[in-house]
Amino acid sequence: MEQTVRVTHTSTSRMVQAAFFLALCFVLPFFTGQIPAIGSRISPMHIPVFLCGFVCGWQWAFLVGLVAPVFRSLIFGMPPMMPTAVAMAFEMAAYGAVSGILYARLPKSNVSVYVSLIAAMLLGRLVWGLVSIVLYGMTGSAFTLQAFLAGAFINAVPAIVLHIVLVPAIVILLRNAKVLD
Repeated sequence: MEQTVRVTHTSTSRMVQAAFFLALCFVLPFFTGQIPAIGSRISPMHIPVFLCGFVCGWQWAFLVGLVAPVFRSLIFGMPPMMPTAVAMAFEMAAYGAVSGILYARLPKSNVSVYVSLIAAMLLGRLVWGLVSIVLYGMTGSAFTLQAFLAGAFINAVPAIVLHIVLVPAIVILLRNAKVLD
């Protein structure tokens, strides 16, 4: 007996939206890279992945987060593949998955948007640190606690602030405009 896969309007719509967020992951670094001193420190690729989690759900956001840094590295050479793009792929996949899962499960309130985002930011950074330990260990280098704290928090302050201000504002705007379920 032959089984058919039925593609619904919703799944097609989510796929197109996820492709849009993936495209933003490719394009945003070109714009922010022009800002002296902080352009590279505001983590522009993370924003579309977080938004994808809220808009498309965890599965699409996980996939976008996983492939964006690797594809961008292959196409543009930035970020460098090892260890940066590989570690970012796991980090961003966690961002997308956690933001999408929590947003789907928590009550639809402004507080839930912040809780989902901040939890995703913390867990994604933890994943980045664990993957970095493995990747650096494979090369014979050490990934220290100081390197983790600097990369995940101290040097990331501009990105953390931007993401906490911008992402919830966009999600709340989309929800109020009835674009987001």
